[in-house]
Amino acid sequence: MSTITNITSVTFRPANLSDIALLQYWDQQPHVIAAHPNDQWNWRVELKQSPAWRKMLIAEDGGRPIGFVQIIDPAKEESRYWGDITGGFRALDIWIGEESDLGQGYGTVMMEQILALCFEDTSVIGVLVDPLADNTRSHRFYERFGFQFAERRQFGRDDCFVYLLSRDDWMKRTVIPDSGK
Repeated sequence: MSTITNITSVTFRPANLSDIALLQYWDQQPHVIAAHPNDQWNWRVELKQSPAWRKMLIAEDGGRPIGFVQIIDPAKEESRYWGDITGGFRALDIWIGEESDLGQGYGTVMMEQILALCFEDTSVIGVLVDPLADNTRSHRFYERFGFQFAERRQFGRDDCFVYLLSRDDWMKRTVIPDSGK
């Protein structure tokens, strides 16, 4: 049984070529494969590119790498993975690298900080995620943040649920009610 730690902050830094071995190792972990069985990241190629529409980040706790986050602008992303989509959205890939770090609170802290980063840009009206349709643990995780089921969609060989967190729903979660004083 996992013990949840009192994590309040995770730092993020851009992923770079020195992270290739770590990212390839994480790609081989059963819990990462289960969440993204058909994703084949070519880290050597991807990390050499830095298009304006994408951020690839390593999450760290006290300098120790714990996870990965990718933030994209799906309207500008070159492969058209999200199809024809208007501007104003961001799409996320997020995972914890080591199984021993699951259930420790890292995912929650990472997601809170990444959502704040996404919505810092006032032109962003919503954030998208696409967990596998049968990954109910991920569904519950995203729903805790206010993500709403939008549609079931096939992405290549993956049967996914698309979830959307609108700026309005995010603001409702993060606004502290006035105490009336």
